[in-house]
Amino acid sequence: MPSVSDAHRAVVLAGPTAVGKGTVAAHIRDHHHEVWLSVSMTTRPPRPGEVDGVHYHFVTVEAFERLISRGELLEWALVHGRNWYGTPRQPVLDALAAGRMALLEIDLQGARQVRQTLPEALFVFLAPPSWEELVDRLVGRGTEDEAERERRLATARVELAAQAEFDVTIVNDDVRRAADELVSLMRTP
Repeated sequence: MPSVSDAHRAVVLAGPTAVGKGTVAAHIRDHHHEVWLSVSMTTRPPRPGEVDGVHYHFVTVEAFERLISRGELLEWALVHGRNWYGTPRQPVLDALAAGRMALLEIDLQGARQVRQTLPEALFVFLAPPSWEELVDRLVGRGTEDEAERERRLATARVELAAQAEFDVTIVNDDVRRAADELVSLMRTP
């Protein structure tokens, strides 16, 4: 288990669906090599362009359930009532033990679980510039059908209401600016 001094390097990035968490994390991965990014697991199928082991570890429901039963996930949740997502525990602990700045890009349920195990981590909420912009981003992705978009928007309303649970809020009005602000926070002791 990381010590309190190590845990401050862990940063949890969460926010509503379609706010751009993955896009901000990808910018950090591509431009800030000093930051270690956790790769989550999911039972959902890959979206176009997603690479197993880079964007997510894509696994079966059965494999995911085995990881839960063995205590190998730092957090996990059934998201949007459809697919499981979780963070493998050991890679995070290894990165922290090595003194790396570790970024976990996860959903609200997962952030709440991580707060229980790494309370010293910095919890950052990524917010959209407006509700209308969030809706436009979700629709613009074109990866969900109408029923799934409505389900995700209902979840997003709940997620937005949890903003006060976080230490810091960053508005994702520009990916580069939001990513740089996040990395700047990670560098601050």
